[in-house]
Amino acid sequence: MHAKYLPLLGILALLPHTTLATDPDDDWLNDDSEFRALAVNDGELKFIDEPKGKPVHHHHNRIELFDTSLDDGWVGLVQCHENLDAVRRAQVVYNEHRSRGLEVTSFENIGRAWVEGATVQLEDVGQRARLCVRAETLALEANEDGSYSLRNGPFMRRFLDGYYPMRVSMDIRVPEQYLRFAGTQPPRQDGFDVWSTPEGVQINAWFEGRLHTEVRFQPDFCDNPGPTTC
Repeated sequence: MHAKYLPLLGILALLPHTTLATDPDDDWLNDDSEFRALAVNDGELKFIDEPKGKPVHHHHNRIELFDTSLDDGWVGLVQCHENLDAVRRAQVVYNEHRSRGLEVTSFENIGRAWVEGATVQLEDVGQRARLCVRAETLALEANEDGSYSLRNGPFMRRFLDGYYPMRVSMDIRVPEQYLRFAGTQPPRQDGFDVWSTPEGVQINAWFEGRLHTEVRFQPDFCDNPGPTTC
């Protein structure tokens, strides 16, 4: 039996390929009433107010930079998906070359969830399902000017030819006195909230379409062995 692939969820660019693979006789495939009721977005990024009514898929990422991240680019990731679409079978596919140590930490309203290679396999995904995983990802890049960038995306929630509302939040933890927050792309605006904290950076976005993000840092010390300028 062959599975149909529906790219409904967008994950970090460091883990770029997230697809839901479903059984071809799933009734869910033929029930697109929720999607017909929404205005179809063709992929252009549009920040929106929090939608009212049915809960929207929420993709939360906690990213932790280690003392060694400036040298090798590897960071810690705890990633949770809430309000997943109800399907019989699904899989979350990760980039095997940019992720390691993948494990499922918890799940709710899902019959089974397990790691298979660079994927997380799911069975019997129910309403308001929740999945959390842990991994290390190759995400932090050194720029020529001595700064560092954490680039993520594209985030998306896609059904057939349309893109639908989604929430993405990020909690980025930075080692004390290693880096200081220097800005984001896109910049802070309605629907894309960004604020710095003593621990790092927080982002909360409501949007339709495809979202790419870049969080930029400047080195906050002068004895780093990496490519910095002081």
